[in-house]
Amino acid sequence: MQHVLLRILRSRLRPYAGLVITVLVLQLVAAVASLWLPRLNADIIDHGIARGDTAYIWRVGAIMLAVSAVQVVAQVAAVRAAARVAMGLGRDLRAAVFDRVLGFSAQELGHFGAPTLITRSTNDVQQVQTLTFMGMVMLVAAPITGFGGVYMAVRQDVGLSWLIAVAVAVLLTGMGLVIRRMVPLFRAQQTRIDAVNRVMREQISGIRVVRAFTREPEETERFRRTNTELTDVGLRVGDLMAIMFPFVMLVMNLSTVGVIWFGAQRVDSGAMQVGALTAYISYLMQILMSIMMATMVATMIPRASVSAERIGEVLVTSSSVVAPTDPVRPAEHRGLVELRDVGYTYPGAESPVLHDVSLVARPGTTTAIIGGTGAGKTTLLRLVPRLADATAGQVLVDGVDVRDLAPPELWSRVGLVPQRPYLFSGTVATNLRLGKPDANDEELWEALRVAQADDFVGDFAEGLDHPVAQGGTNVSGGQRQRLCIARALVARPQIYLFDDSFSALDLATDARLRAALRPLTREATVIVVAQRVSTIIDADQIVVIDEGRVVGSGTHDELLEHCPTYAEIVRSQEHVEAVA
Repeated sequence: MQHVLLRILRSRLRPYAGLVITVLVLQLVAAVASLWLPRLNADIIDHGIARGDTAYIWRVGAIMLAVSAVQVVAQVAAVRAAARVAMGLGRDLRAAVFDRVLGFSAQELGHFGAPTLITRSTNDVQQVQTLTFMGMVMLVAAPITGFGGVYMAVRQDVGLSWLIAVAVAVLLTGMGLVIRRMVPLFRAQQTRIDAVNRVMREQISGIRVVRAFTREPEETERFRRTNTELTDVGLRVGDLMAIMFPFVMLVMNLSTVGVIWFGAQRVDSGAMQVGALTAYISYLMQILMSIMMATMVATMIPRASVSAERIGEVLVTSSSVVAPTDPVRPAEHRGLVELRDVGYTYPGAESPVLHDVSLVARPGTTTAIIGGTGAGKTTLLRLVPRLADATAGQVLVDGVDVRDLAPPELWSRVGLVPQRPYLFSGTVATNLRLGKPDANDEELWEALRVAQADDFVGDFAEGLDHPVAQGGTNVSGGQRQRLCIARALVARPQIYLFDDSFSALDLATDARLRAALRPLTREATVIVVAQRVSTIIDADQIVVIDEGRVVGSGTHDELLEHCPTYAEIVRSQEHVEAVA
């Protein structure tokens, strides 16, 4: 686990090697200065005060002031440099996680889940960042001060050295036992944070459903239970911390008492001077303080190691949708889409969701896909822009397998309106320009007109600059869906993929939108997944899917005559409309 942390630090700190060396040098200067001060203080006591030499006291005192100034300046500069390194490391790690997640396919996103990915890019990165800062501020100085303190203390008096050995051994043993118990607790703590994020995200996203079914008490209890589990782990960690620091202070105080007790006897016998005893106590405090600082950082290592492991899992996970090393450029740019014996199996599933699906969608035509719930329609549509790769067969665009096309080349040809329309925080204009950043206002209004969204956008006081909340939660479902359609139209792609994109529209708006859409998409390839027969009745080709297989293909009239599955869908919807 800790080797993952070391690997991340070694690779990510390389750009900051100069600052790291600067921190080491400054910490060395500060540590040497702090070790020199007790020696100077001892000289003042033994050679200045004891002899009544005021000039000596002033001279050595001035040296002490200068050494103290050097120590302060070096320490401040070291902390500032360490902060720059740690903040830079955190920024780079967050960027690396974000870039990796951005390249994930739906398979990897489903494997991790949004809550844990958010935790890993924020809280987990913060743990590694904090360890880096504290390590450079404390852990670097601790061994210098510790070993230097031992050397200087032994120079003052060898006879008391056994006290240092006993104190250090007791302190290290106690700290080791505490840290050993902290490791599993820190792992559990990060998992509990994931759980809290997951429950909170679900409850915020599904607040309307919760209220509609009056589930507030149950959801409150579910959050309370998850929150309590996190709190319990935090309390257990706190209990160990509460034991650790009093234990450190106990060892330090007992060691001081021991030095004074046995040191007084040596002073009384003449084997040791008073100044040397004072310096020895100072060195003992520095030694134990360095161990305490190292211990404080050491308590962070287990949690940071767990966090680094979780970050590493994201960084080493490659997308199942891999860009080709030698991409192929199609000879034509028409937007011809062809599926040849395509199959798809979700990871871990026992059977494929798509079986031997073959179809051709030509430019200038509309191909509709219809079938029952769970038939695999959305999955099929996701294979065209490579949101997932077919596990069998081929998906071709302009005669080239999509796996051989450079992703930007493929995505620039496709305009996708997903089943669940999503808008980003910003304005109407920033959302519409996602596919074409240089689109002017006239192009935006034209797309809105075709998508039947110009009326309500025109009613906004700010017009195109009307603010949009994250997810588009400040507009209705139908408005959100029409804005997503307009967003795809602005890009003017060669291939339009509408994944049940008209379901939130009433029949009249649906009819007007489809009529306005025809001139704009006359030369493009249009593939529509729909539930309503009225939406696709005029399609050039209707493909019927049942349990992942193509069971019929043709026009509306042809399918009514030759495809029982399609005829049953039509009859069921006519019955529903008649009842309504």
